Amino acid sequence: MRRRPIAFSCGSDILAGMLDCADAHGMTGLLIVSGGNEVRAGAFAGSAQFAARLAAEAGVPVFRYDRRGIGDSEGENAGWRGSQDDIAAALAAFRSALPGMRRVVGFGVCDAASALMLYGAPLDGLVLVNPWTYETDDDAGHTPGALRRRYLAKLTDPRALWQLVSGKVDLGKLWRGLGKAAQKQEASSPIADQLRAAFARFAGPASVLVAQGDRVGERFLSLWPNDDARLTIHPGSSHSFGDDAESADWLYARLVEATASRH
Repeated sequence: MRRRPIAFSCGSDILAGMLDCADAHGMTGLLIVSGGNEVRAGAFAGSAQFAARLAAEAGVPVFRYDRRGIGDSEGENAGWRGSQDDIAAALAAFRSALPGMRRVVGFGVCDAASALMLYGAPLDGLVLVNPWTYETDDDAGHTPGALRRRYLAKLTDPRALWQLVSGKVDLGKLWRGLGKAAQKQEASSPIADQLRAAFARFAGPASVLVAQGDRVGERFLSLWPNDDARLTIHPGSSHSFGDDAESADWLYARLVEATASRH
């Protein structure tokens, strides 16, 4: 496995990328889009580890990068909603580095998955993990169903009840939480509507992997058609599927399946 840095242009800015490539690489590569404001190595170097493993064990070339204003890349950070040009530039740089590569699959977690739903049309396939469907970070809370389960559990917890009667609980926050828990279903989301419309136009193979116990994943499931054939629900709670060896192996297998060469 060989790893080498690649600098590439996005408009007038120079972005930093990293290519992991096996000596006899396959015909399909993986483009990793970082979520949040993470650098190309990913949270706790998770993306770097997946890239190295895919290149060494499966012969899949992997390209990851810092979008504008993040890490070693120049420019202004426009967030995930403003990352269309970054994704396009990274894809072009990946293809230029490996001209024999026929297909490129995009992979992203959280808001990177949502960015690929919106802007992944030039890619040949997508693997999307726990897509982000909140309008802002401040809206990122539990769904009504999750809140109901949480409050029911507290009713059987003597310590939680003691905190309530002893005045150690913020009653305003409690009442707001109970009000949301009383809702029958999650409120609609404009960004979820945008994602559905954009994703419906994607013609290639795609997988949406959602952890049933993850807060972001649960929110996504409450807003998304659960009969979508592209959706796979995992019984765990890992947001990135990199928290433990079992989850990481499960995600690795899905990435190998998605990047199996198709002539």
